[in-house]
Amino acid sequence: MTDSFGFLVITFVILVAFEALNGWTDAPNAVATVVSTRVLPPAAAVIMAGALNLIGALSGTAVAATVGKGVIDIDAGLSLKTVAAGGLAVVCWGGLAAYLRMPVSKSHGLVAGLAGAAVQQAGFDSLIWSGWEKVFTGMGISLLLGFGGAFLVMLTILWFFRGAGPSGMRRHFGYAQICSSAFMAWSHGTSDGQKAMGAMAMALAIYHDTPSKDFSVPVWVIGLAAATMGISTLAGGWRIIKTLGMDITHLETYQGFAAETAAAATLAVTARFGIPVSTTHTIGSAIMGVGATRRLSAVRWGIAYNILLAWVFTFPACFALGFALSAAIPT
Repeated sequence: MTDSFGFLVITFVILVAFEALNGWTDAPNAVATVVSTRVLPPAAAVIMAGALNLIGALSGTAVAATVGKGVIDIDAGLSLKTVAAGGLAVVCWGGLAAYLRMPVSKSHGLVAGLAGAAVQQAGFDSLIWSGWEKVFTGMGISLLLGFGGAFLVMLTILWFFRGAGPSGMRRHFGYAQICSSAFMAWSHGTSDGQKAMGAMAMALAIYHDTPSKDFSVPVWVIGLAAATMGISTLAGGWRIIKTLGMDITHLETYQGFAAETAAAATLAVTARFGIPVSTTHTIGSAIMGVGATRRLSAVRWGIAYNILLAWVFTFPACFALGFALSAAIPT
């Protein structure tokens, strides 16, 4: 049953749902700051994010290759239920997080869900540890460069514009923030748009019994994932925009510019090296870094702590869900 064409279609429906959830809930990562600083109204910001997410998702497949063949061994005798269970795990977890308006990483949820399903079916030998080194390296990079990069960009801005008044700063950086928000949306598509591509290509490789050395991402898969990402971004969730852009710390336009620029640069660089980095982690850390340049108390650490807990629990929660769903699906 799980190796049939019908189940391949079901697997793709689940992965399209994952990509739709990714676009719907992660769109706020790209536009949270530009909306919270009132540079753009929510509708205009989300339309811009949708278009640039689509374009970004078409710009490469390095991250897709890491997800598709770099974290679990597709030559280990896995079936399509591995991919279906992994994708369904992050859809369930991500949907719950969105309902609770908590920004969690769907990227980490996907690889954890796939890992749990693979372990249930083929044991821990099915995990590729060099690929997991990339995943955890990306996690550290997103936190370090997000927070540290935004902190340094903010210090640079404050030094160069130390004589400028608040109204002038808001006006000039309002225009600049439109550019940084667009950069962020494109980078999000470049990085996160490829995660579903990798899982879709993995499903095709398992279905056709293609060895990992011949792994590739078909053009139609790239188009399907990119279109889903772009369209679903148009329905981006305002509740998560509020958590990221308003609840963590108060933002001015130049602070939003600093956070978006640091986060987008991190995503763009890591995507080129095939490192699956969480957009949610990166922009969330950048917003905290911006707030910390004023004073540490400017960051609402209670809310930041709750977000960090949600990030940490994503790995074990999605691993367990992937394992359980794989066990529940009949072979």
